[in-house]
Amino acid sequence: MTVSAMSATPKKSLKLFSGSSHPELAEEVAKQLDVTVTPQAAYKFANGEIFVRYDESVRGCDAFVIQSHCNPLNDAIMEQLIMVDALKRASAKRITVVMPFYGYARQDKKHKGREPISARLMADLFKTAGADRIMAVDLHTDQIQGFFDGPVDHLFAQKMLASYVRDTYHDQNITVVSPDSGRVRVAEKWADDLGGTPLAFIHKTRDPSKPNQVVANRVVGDVEGRLCVLVDDMIDTGGTITKATEQLLAAGAQDVIIASTHAVLSGPAVERLSSCGAKEVVLTNTLPIPEERRFDTLTVLSIAPLVAEAIHQVFEDGSVTSLFDGKA
Repeated sequence: MTVSAMSATPKKSLKLFSGSSHPELAEEVAKQLDVTVTPQAAYKFANGEIFVRYDESVRGCDAFVIQSHCNPLNDAIMEQLIMVDALKRASAKRITVVMPFYGYARQDKKHKGREPISARLMADLFKTAGADRIMAVDLHTDQIQGFFDGPVDHLFAQKMLASYVRDTYHDQNITVVSPDSGRVRVAEKWADDLGGTPLAFIHKTRDPSKPNQVVANRVVGDVEGRLCVLVDDMIDTGGTITKATEQLLAAGAQDVIIASTHAVLSGPAVERLSSCGAKEVVLTNTLPIPEERRFDTLTVLSIAPLVAEAIHQVFEDGSVTSLFDGKA
């Protein structure tokens, strides 16, 4: 008797792939997952073109491609796109792009005519390359999730940062401070995590035609004699956050703790942060912070356990939302 079809039990295999921008984080995630980073050959041609080839079969695997978009940012993005394309052409079953820091996320809307929406372009590029899913930590705005035509896992580092602040400064009178009116909702979530602390924000003006330049105005809220936790999603040149710190201390704050997810730390950021008067600067390692960019008051928390658990949930068809008490 002949059969008209062959049956097989489908096997699931998780493979983790790492770009070259932040291999330390990928290794940490791999250790948490109890896997090894899949070996690959990657190099640049003399003219800067990037080449990637995997050293083992990836057919039918559940692929997770981790790459932080740090300086040189465009090289990091292009490398990740090429890695995704290589996986698609090698018949990976599902490709999840893990970007702890989503490059171009600040360009999520048009402030004036004739401007790009580069955050949307990024989503389109990864979709075209072959990504089935995106995983990112603390997107600049929630709306970016809608730019990608497929599932987006938005992970929040805030819970981890807030736990650290709560455990370290539990005996202090805390006020959560937003560096501008646009971050007030984030500050509200922080206040809830810290047990319903008071809120304040810095009223500031910014000239849209001059990037990275801020004019801080006044503090709105009760900060006198209190420990102010100044929260933001990223620190680039440090201008906004350090001016806000000085403003809070001038308004009578007892101390200032700066807490942020993404340590972009461009140009004068390290000098500004180390000399602004903040008691502690708490960041995560979504982006690499080399030894020479570290300073005495800096604390770096690892995002690896959170990313690894989210990858595990996706692989097992579990719930990523459950990692955030159903609030993600």
